[in-house]
Amino acid sequence: MRELVFALEFRGKAGPVPGVKGAREARTTASSQTLATFLGGNWIRARVDAIAGETAILDARVQRDDDGTFVEEGAIVYGPAGTITFETVGRGWVEPGPADGSVVGGVLWRVTGGGGGFAGVRGLITSNFTVSADGDVVDNHFARLFVP
Repeated sequence: MRELVFALEFRGKAGPVPGVKGAREARTTASSQTLATFLGGNWIRARVDAIAGETAILDARVQRDDDGTFVEEGAIVYGPAGTITFETVGRGWVEPGPADGSVVGGVLWRVTGGGGGFAGVRGLITSNFTVSADGDVVDNHFARLFVP
């Protein structure tokens, strides 16, 4: 089994599911990219740059509770490399963000299956995200996958 560790920044939209209390859906994408972090004295500078390559697409369904916690499930298609499915470990959470009407949150996902080059995959993905009042999502993932 080989270990695959990577980070991606997804961007897209999220919004409520009409007629279903607390239900939300999100679709975000991440281009092939490099993530650079520079440490210097009393500061940190980070940058994400798009590079040539494929695009990953995430489709997720969320059920939020009144206390700001949620459960989530979905799938990520990593271009022609394959697909993974995931579900929340425990509960994720959101709280008010820095801008009016925005939220920030985090969640840990267990990989529940895969297809293509990810057949038999297992692992974990952390998601740290912001959602604006208009539903604009910035979702940073750190993945540790184990692929047969």
